[in-house]
Parts: sequence; structure tokens; C-alpha cells
Amino acid sequence: MPKLNELFVKWDELEDEVLIRESRNGQQEAFGELVRRHRAKVYGYAQSITQEAFLAEDIVQEALVRAFLNLGSLVDTARFLPWLHRIVRNQAYTKLRSTSVTRERVASGMVRLGDDRDGEENWHDIEYILHRLSRATPAEEDHRTNPEERLVRQELLEMISGMLRCLKQKERIVFESHFFDQLSPQEIARLFNLSHANVYQILSRSRKKVIQERVRVVVDDYVKSRKDMNQMKKVILNPSQAKTEYSWTSAATVMNQMISFTGRKVSLPAVMGYSGHAFRINIIPEDIHIAGPTCFFFDCILTKGLKNLGYDARAVVGIKPAMGPNTNLADPALLTTAAKEKREIHQALPEALELIHRSIDRGLPVLTWDTFIPEFGLIYGYDDEQRLLTVHECGKDDTVPYEHLGRGILEDLFVLAIEEQQAFDERSALRGALEMILDHYHGREVQCMNAIHGLKAYSVWIDAFRGGKIEPNGNAYNTVVLWDARRHAAAFLNELADSWIGDTPLDVNMREWSLAAAGIYSQISEHLQEMHQMFPFPMGGEPNDPARATRSIQILQSVEALEHEAVATLEQMYKALQ
Repeated sequence: MPKLNELFVKWDELEDEVLIRESRNGQQEAFGELVRRHRAKVYGYAQSITQEAFLAEDIVQEALVRAFLNLGSLVDTARFLPWLHRIVRNQAYTKLRSTSVTRERVASGMVRLGDDRDGEENWHDIEYILHRLSRATPAEEDHRTNPEERLVRQELLEMISGMLRCLKQKERIVFESHFFDQLSPQEIARLFNLSHANVYQILSRSRKKVIQERVRVVVDDYVKSRKDMNQMKKVILNPSQAKTEYSWTSAATVMNQMISFTGRKVSLPAVMGYSGHAFRINIIPEDIHIAGPTCFFFDCILTKGLKNLGYDARAVVGIKPAMGPNTNLADPALLTTAAKEKREIHQALPEALELIHRSIDRGLPVLTWDTFIPEFGLIYGYDDEQRLLTVHECGKDDTVPYEHLGRGILEDLFVLAIEEQQAFDERSALRGALEMILDHYHGREVQCMNAIHGLKAYSVWIDAFRGGKIEPNGNAYNTVVLWDARRHAAAFLNELADSWIGDTPLDVNMREWSLAAAGIYSQISEHLQEMHQMFPFPMGGEPNDPARATRSIQILQSVEALEHEAVATLEQMYKALQ
């Protein structure tokens, strides 16, 4: 059947059957009109299955590629939309059956062009697309390839070409020679009179740039999809709903603020206690780095803590497995907007934005990390038109561009949202909290970087005072966080004794044990207050002064002994609840 004359075609006036026929003949505009006409419907269908906008977007994109490749198998052209729905449904169920959603991968090594990867079709992996393009059918054989495959290849080449505009001329020539012309790095080196090392360096740098461009495209597409679905909004939750109690453990402060938006009244000591934060101690050996208190796996500890408090949570995690600098001692220029612009856009950003939008639209703010400084904060608003998030962190409220999330000094991205509220049972909550607390104290918690957790942390801190290489600011921060935590531990246990109901021997014992442990933690906080006065934050004092170091060692030895006594009481409580 002959093609329509493209010069006189108004594609939006044609029936689906005609568009399908012309798409089979290789008309890109025809398939583009089919996509424009039906995309919103299949996107809504995909979202109804997944309940996640970002995942639905992934599924629709893959389904459209598959649909185009298989247009020849559509017998009844009048049933294009039901046929497309079936492809979307199959794609969605395949995604949901997998153990985890495939995430963007940054390959550390070079692509080996001889690898057979045709079995895995991940059209959102830039490495995979480049690999497929590098194995494209030679031009002399192209007449034997069906029109759909030729057009999809053309569209992919156009997409990649657009991304390659981010490369400098020399980078692009080397990049295209490797991926499109299938030249080895050695051949490229000879052809352009470069060293092998230089070629590998250019390829590595270019790959990172292209992947960054890919993230920009995904974020732009995500915002565009919200516009297409008439979901562009500006939503600012009422900040007065957030509790104003503060702890030096910013994670617990923000968790308490999040919970206040659910309508439940929970005290800050209760949040500190049930989440385990009131009983934590993480110390970095030798210099007592400021990162110690936050050296734990956020997604594991925070979701468990919220679970004890009666909430299911979901997190998007993009944390580098390395310790960053002390922000208080870093060049202030590293904290500026200009500095953020120079850092890479975080690859977890699209998924994080989807979680933020979904949670705030439900009236619940989102916990975030390292927005202004490496502490936890609260995202409580967004503006799609301006592409801005509204954030409260450590007493500061400000807006942050979407693209700056995950571009702080640590280049970490972490957001966590409350998903569901469950019934709260005090006994179950305490049992879960005590299990977390005792695992931490006894070192059964997975170690994060080189931080020492729990009771063993005291000897590490004492050794640091003996070594005389302590960094004052970091030591002062560790001191004030620990002092504040143990104050809240005492308050939590006193509240527990007051709220525990029942007249059985177990109930009587639980109240007595709680009061006894509260008394011990009060003593601990008094000892640590003396250390806090010696080493005020942020000034830091003089921890390497021999007299102050000697006194600090005495305090920490007394605190360690009291902690062992407190742990023994907590173990009694945990055993009684089994």
C-alpha cells in the first residue's frame, strides 16, 4: 500500500488504523501522533497498577518501544489501544515481580563490544543503549531490516545525539569512534595520535557527562509528564503543624516533625527512645570526626525506628560509601549555590522527586539529608513551575532547586517518607526498640564505614584522648550529641514508667526497671554535661590539653561503667517481653 504524501498530511486528523499503517511504513510522525494520542491513557493505566509515577513513566517508555517494534504483529488495527494496554500491563507485572526496581547503573568499566547482552532489554541504561547502537545493522544490510526496527534505531540515535551535545568536540569524536564505529581504545589512540591512557580518560569522562545529561532529560520528562497530566502544582504544608522541640540528633527531630503531621501526639523523648536514637553512640577512631553520630545506615535504622513508632516508611537512597569533610572546617565556598552547580546531578533524583511529590500531596512532609549542611531536614513543600522544594533544616527555612537535591557537600541523596500508619502497641514497640538498642550496644548492628558502635566506642574515645590527635570541633559535636541523647533516654524511660499500665508482676517489674534505668541515664547525662562544658560546640575547647584529656578519660570511664549497668537493666526488660 503506498505511503501518504507527507507534505499534505495532517496526522492529528487520521484514524488510528491509518497511523498504524504509516508507522509500519516507517513514518516517524505517524507513530509520534499515536503516542501523543494515547500516552496519557496508558500512563494513567500504568500508574493505577504501580501506584508510583516514576515507575509508571519507566514502564510506559519501555512499552512504547516494544509496541513499535511489534506493530507488525497487530492483526486488528482497530484494537490498537487494548493491544497497547496489554503490553503496558505485562511490562508492569514484570517490573513488580522483580525483587527490586532496576535503577540507573553507572558502569565502572568499559563496555566490551563483543558481549552478548541481547537477552536483557533495559532501554533506560545508557550503557545498554550505546551497546545496542554499536551493534546496529550495517547500512548495506539495512534493506532487510523491518521499518519498525530502522525507525526505533533512528530515534535512539537521535536521542543519543542530543545527549552527546554536552561533549566537547574532541570528547565526542573519541566517544563516537568507540561506541558507534566500534573502534577499540588502542585503534582510537593510533588514529588520533593519543596515548592509551588519554583515550580511556576521555571515554570515562565522556560517559559520566552523557549519563548526567541522561538524568537531566529524565527529570525534564518527569516534570513534563506532570504537566501533561495536569498535575503541575504548588503545595506548601503548614509549617506550624510541625513540633518545635529540638534534639541534637536531627534525625529524631525530623521524625518527630513528620509524625506530628499524621495527627498523633508523640513526645520527642518517645521518638528518641522507640527509634533507638537516645541510646546510640558512634565514634570515629583517633580524631573523633564530626561524622560519627550520623555514621549508620539511614534506611535501615530510620525505617526500623519508625516501624516501632507505628509507621511504615519508604526511602530513596543514594549515599556514597565514604566519609566527607567536616562542613564547619571546610571552605565556605563549597557550600554555595555555585559549588552545587558544579557537582553532578544525582542519579536517584527522579525517583526522589516522585516520592516527595506523592508524600506531600498526601499532606505528609519528607525527611531529607544534607540539603544545606550534613544534617537531616524536612521537605514540606514544592513548586513545579519554579522547580523548587521548601525545606526546613536545623532552624533554617529556604527553597532548594529540584536539581540541587543530592548536590550538597557530601553529594549524598536520601529522602524518606511515611507510607502507612499502623496501630501502635506499647509492648510491641518497646520490644522492637530494645532489640535495636541492644544490637547497637553489643556491636551486632552492621558497621558503617570505620565508626565503632555501642559499648566498644568508649574505649576508642578514651584511646583518642591518650593519642592527642583529636579534632576539637568534631569532638565537641560528638560530646553534645551523646549528652543530649542520654538526657532523652532518661526522659523516655521516666515517661515509659508513667504510661505502663497493668498490675501483673511483669507490669510492676517493667515500671521499676524503667525507673532504675532512667536514674542511671540521668547520672550519665550529668557526667557528659561536664564534658560538654569543657568542649562547647562549635568552638571545641582544647581536648588535646593533657589536664583536660585526663579528666575526659575519667569521665568516659565512669560513663562506660554506668552504660554497662544500664544495658543489664535493658536486657532484663527485653527478656521479660519475649
